[in-house]
Amino acid sequence: MDVRGERECKSCGTRWSYFETGSVECPSCGSRRSVGVGERETHTDTADALDLTAAQRAGSEDVLDALEPATEACREYCRSRGFVSGGTLLDLDDTYLAAAELWRVGVVLAGQHAISDDEQRHVVALLHGAADGERPTPAAVPASLRGPRGLAAAAAVDAYRADVRAYCGGDVPMPERDLLERAREHGRRVDALDGEVDPQDSARLVAAVRAIGDALRGDEAGIERARTRLNALG
Repeated sequence: MDVRGERECKSCGTRWSYFETGSVECPSCGSRRSVGVGERETHTDTADALDLTAAQRAGSEDVLDALEPATEACREYCRSRGFVSGGTLLDLDDTYLAAAELWRVGVVLAGQHAISDDEQRHVVALLHGAADGERPTPAAVPASLRGPRGLAAAAAVDAYRADVRAYCGGDVPMPERDLLERAREHGRRVDALDGEVDPQDSARLVAAVRAIGDALRGDEAGIERARTRLNALG
């Protein structure tokens, strides 16, 4: 959506950046009576920082107890995240990817009374690393949790593609448009397989989309990087 990036409080006159706070509430007096000023810019990112404190606390004795609050926190975070801030195209970052994965791990493991040691290590790594953009390497993903890694990548590609279109006003230039469509098709294939693909392929798909974002921000070498990653996917 296009919004005015600066707000002015009608009660005390304070001005602040909506793009930085995502709030219409005055930081000085707390009044919600404010108006937008300045030029309109495309802005899709409305999320607060990912907070998994409650989930970590719930899982302090049994990691299974962390799954429900972690799933809810990650779902809410991902649904409010965007990749255009004040007219600037952001990167497809690891915090979003880790949150998207933990959300889906929680869905897969929900209701289980016991999980393997590998699954437990994976959940703990995501639970304590996601907010800082840290997640297990592709080689460390347990076979039983490949699905959530793949589904998270596919969902991220779809979300990023939508915001790229918003950033470009609905008219993505070539060749980035063709590359995005190729990435979308790979994402659909991953979805159709319930995410059950080699985690290295999930990583290549994410890397391709990141390279497309780099290209749209002016890095011409991003085109070739994206093409190379997509070609490696077949």
